[in-house]
Amino acid sequence: MQTRTDISALISRIAQSGLPREATTGARAQREERMPFRIKLVRENADLEKAVSIRHAAYARHVPEFAAGLRQPEPYDYEEGSVVLLAESKLDGSAIGTMRIKTNRASPLGLEQSVQLPHWLEYVTIAEATRLGVAQGRMGTVVKTLLFKALFQYCLATGVDWMVIAARSPMDRQYEDLLFEDVFPESGFIPMRHAGGIPHRVLALDVANAHAKWSEARHPLLGFMCDTVHPDIDLSGAEQPTPLLQPPVAVVSAPQPATLNA
Repeated sequence: MQTRTDISALISRIAQSGLPREATTGARAQREERMPFRIKLVRENADLEKAVSIRHAAYARHVPEFAAGLRQPEPYDYEEGSVVLLAESKLDGSAIGTMRIKTNRASPLGLEQSVQLPHWLEYVTIAEATRLGVAQGRMGTVVKTLLFKALFQYCLATGVDWMVIAARSPMDRQYEDLLFEDVFPESGFIPMRHAGGIPHRVLALDVANAHAKWSEARHPLLGFMCDTVHPDIDLSGAEQPTPLLQPPVAVVSAPQPATLNA
């Protein structure tokens, strides 16, 4: 099993690998880096099926009972204010990662079924990242990191103020390492209805101040996140409303807490 130190070292090596060429964005010189996979917004049901497949496989490795309810698309996948990211291998087009992003512009976030957000998260635009799943292996770490960068870029492009996540242990430490802050520091892990009743920790990051925060901390991923151009992240049209996918059949809800032995 890789330790967090191993993972940080892996991403650092990947972020610094290759022969980058310089590009100019505003006043900052940036390098361009290609990946063996691409990330895009899901706009067709065929791509949603691929995202659901990798989602189910990833959850089945860790929470198999909950994953049993993730074999089909969920209602959130079709809601206004939701988009699904899909990472595909350039070699064969296979799905190797996914994440769903939902904002509170049209309806409450999924985690608001379980908690009332504090006053400092009222009257702001929030994006909740859910259903993160990646393929197994060393590349999975890089896919996960680039999915997070895609989330960050999506929030910048669409005017989101805060990124909020609910993470189970030990996934919460990855977001802590990215300088997310506890939304409920006194509460610890809270059972989440939209996550099958599994206890999660709620964390948040201020989108507009993320660069300054990472810079001040001399974060090892600052260059990867903010000073590297990744053309393989394709969020074209993200600033426009994403056409809603149409469910081909009735979609299923996630399992309820009573079905788990958490």
